[in-house]
Amino acid sequence: MKFIPLELPGVFLIESVLVLDDRGAFGRTWCQREFEEHRLSTQLSQCNVSITLRRGTIRGMHFQRPPYAEIKLVRCTRGAIFDVIIDLRPESQTFCQWIGRELTAENHRMLYIPEGFAHGFQTLTDDVEVFYQTSQEHHSASAAGVKWNDPAINVLWPLPVSVILPRDASWPDFSVPNSDHR
Repeated sequence: MKFIPLELPGVFLIESVLVLDDRGAFGRTWCQREFEEHRLSTQLSQCNVSITLRRGTIRGMHFQRPPYAEIKLVRCTRGAIFDVIIDLRPESQTFCQWIGRELTAENHRMLYIPEGFAHGFQTLTDDVEVFYQTSQEHHSASAAGVKWNDPAINVLWPLPVSVILPRDASWPDFSVPNSDHR
């Protein structure tokens, strides 16, 4: 696996290195030793799959509050998504900044998202499947979110929104205590 640090501290784009032969290809998507060598958490408590039918659908922006804050490892296994994370760590130099990356079934990339980030994605194709692993089990009472179109964050989504759940559309705007962070 190839670990590529991104602009937000602690965030990595992880590429599977595929070995090709007459049968096709083989590559790892998880190796405890390699994650430890990059000083990334190796605790995995839950694996989830999300299936989204329509292109342009937004899921997010979600996070869990401490003590149930979670690390996520996200991979698109069918179709394509624009995966977005927002740094919500007040002590971070990149507080309230966001990045987005295209994850597809064909590029075999994963996004490692540390605690303290909101996460969501927009589907770029119909019939999308996303597989993600988390360091914590889902804890409903700790679930929270940031509005997908919050003007303080200003995520630039690639497509018009076709579907969004009322819950995701009604998360409150994020209150940025110091506008110098943006």
